[in-house]
Amino acid sequence: MSGDKAVVHGRTPLSGAEVTATDLRASASLILAGLIAQGTTTVNEVEHIDRGYESIEEKLKGLGARIDRIKE
Repeated sequence: MSGDKAVVHGRTPLSGAEVTATDLRASASLILAGLIAQGTTTVNEVEHIDRGYESIEEKLKGLGARIDRIKE
């Protein structure tokens, strides 16, 4: 930490995991982390994402992301 900022150096490998979206910003962060993680990440309870971002998976696919919505 440096004052009111977090400074990150280098890489830390991320592994896919099953996570739960708790609010809009956290949900978006989980999606982005999942996209760079090795393995599969499943984001549960995506209602926050749906309210905050229109067709986010389609927009990310347009950028080359491998992301799918699973309907249960």
